[in-house]
Amino acid sequence: MTTTIELIDERPMAALEPLVDRVIAAIFGRNAEKRESLSIARAIHEARRLRREGKPEEALATFSAADARDAALEQKRWLYNEWFDLVRRCFGRQRVVVYTQGDGRAAALEQVARGDLEVVAVLSMKWRPGKVVSRRSLRGLRALNGRPA
Repeated sequence: MTTTIELIDERPMAALEPLVDRVIAAIFGRNAEKRESLSIARAIHEARRLRREGKPEEALATFSAADARDAALEQKRWLYNEWFDLVRRCFGRQRVVVYTQGDGRAAALEQVARGDLEVVAVLSMKWRPGKVVSRRSLRGLRALNGRPA
């Protein structure tokens, strides 16, 4: 006699979001490969070079690949300030808000239909440009000029 044991997955629902992101990336053909992470100093210098060459989108992509997990607080602040300066240069005339998720992690978001926000630039986060998030789910949004949004 054999018995069948059914295991029920009781992990939190937050684990569902990366799975949904991968499914959407597979359906719409977005690039889902892992990107190489850069040191903070290398990412900043590369982004500055790209900005001087007139390639701000590539400079922002360089910042998103920076790995700030084990960096010192001063380095994280340096990275954030450089990223924020570039976001202000690129999106200063648009209605873009900034969401900060701790030291060295942030996203620039632009308002889309129904009050949702679309990611336009990220700093050391798993989000990708084009991802749409709910305004209600984010706390502490600030406009590029520093005022609460």
